[in-house]
Amino acid sequence: MFTTQRSRRLLAVLASGAVLALGLTACGGGSGGQAEGEVTELTVVAANSPWTEGLKTLATQYEEETGIAVTIEAYGNEQLNDNYKVKLNSSSSDFDVMAFQVQDVMREFSRNGWLADMTEYVSSDAEWNWEDFQPAARDAVELDGVVYGVPVMTERQIVYYRTDLLEAAGLEVPTTLEELETAIATLNDPENGVFGIAMRGSRVPLVTQLSSFLYSFGADFQDADGNASIDTPEAVEAIELYGNLLREYGPPGVTNMGWVEASALFAQGRAAFYIDADSQAYTFLDEDNSSVVDTVGFAQFPEGPDGSKFYNIVPQTVGINEFSTKKDAAWEFIKWVTNEENTKWLLENETVPGARQSAWDDDAAVAKFPAGLVEIVRNVADHGVGHDRPQLEQVAAAREIVGGPVIAAIEGGDVSEAAASANTQFQDLLDSEN
Repeated sequence: MFTTQRSRRLLAVLASGAVLALGLTACGGGSGGQAEGEVTELTVVAANSPWTEGLKTLATQYEEETGIAVTIEAYGNEQLNDNYKVKLNSSSSDFDVMAFQVQDVMREFSRNGWLADMTEYVSSDAEWNWEDFQPAARDAVELDGVVYGVPVMTERQIVYYRTDLLEAAGLEVPTTLEELETAIATLNDPENGVFGIAMRGSRVPLVTQLSSFLYSFGADFQDADGNASIDTPEAVEAIELYGNLLREYGPPGVTNMGWVEASALFAQGRAAFYIDADSQAYTFLDEDNSSVVDTVGFAQFPEGPDGSKFYNIVPQTVGINEFSTKKDAAWEFIKWVTNEENTKWLLENETVPGARQSAWDDDAAVAKFPAGLVEIVRNVADHGVGHDRPQLEQVAAAREIVGGPVIAAIEGGDVSEAAASANTQFQDLLDSEN
């Protein structure tokens, strides 16, 4: 997601742990106990986000058009997931529409039978057009052939670079990983306070940013059968490159850096390149917090041996509570709020990076976005991969394992040996789930 002034204010709410509950109707009750044919109200539960902020306006409009009152309950992510688990463990029908983070909870929630199967819903209305959603985003919300939600926000890995430094050195914007390494090495000037590259180097946070390196080398965390594959020759090459860039051209203490620390270096003008999520773009365009407002450029993730392949993930999707007694009405609301017109409205007015390709192709809808970012998203169909981390329920443990070989690479260790050891541990973890 993109961070605007409005969403920065929203982060303050999230950080406080407060629950934001908006009743868009005089009714204060929940959604349970009402027969499908008598629906007059729906309850939506979601995480605090720019999409949820925009939803408040749209929900009021929906009530005016349909007479169905919509109550929105919004929480911080951790509190949201805890709330879901408490209520869904007891088969609660108190809410109907549920927004969730795909990669954090979809596997667990679907295994527990908490998410309604939306496959028939999304494929039944040609005018609403499921095919308009980016392929990687559609893939992200599908598991074992079942669709569990409609993606409402997307996020990609991109390259941020200093336009002034490249121009002064006579360098073109890198389009391949080989060119990227050359440019980073050329612009690395620590004696004058500028490092060639800033990226996440802390063991767990770096895993998501490693993903695009893996994909562009023709590797992945798991193979087509779901088995661990971080020890393949292609994966080892990708890990070695990631580690080498940070070891040779990164700042001191990089193994303690997450996105907060790495992005701060770039915002301070102390790094020539920064590679991370496009959700951070407005951080570098904020005059109060960035010294690179006029010199930041945006580029697509460079090509590796297998092309330019980068994560295009879904930070938030919207599904239906399996225990809701109003599934059809919930779907009608989801279908309306995610239609082409409303997706464009959210993109244009709330800078919510939706998943519909038609919205990104609309010049008016994307007018508030930096042109470089728009071009990347418009071309995402042939490059985006719908996940940025290992795909299993115990993802936190998997990230701890997978990050190990990268730390070895950063520290100049034996990457092949570290990758082989980590692959065995990762496979054991996968086997424990099966």
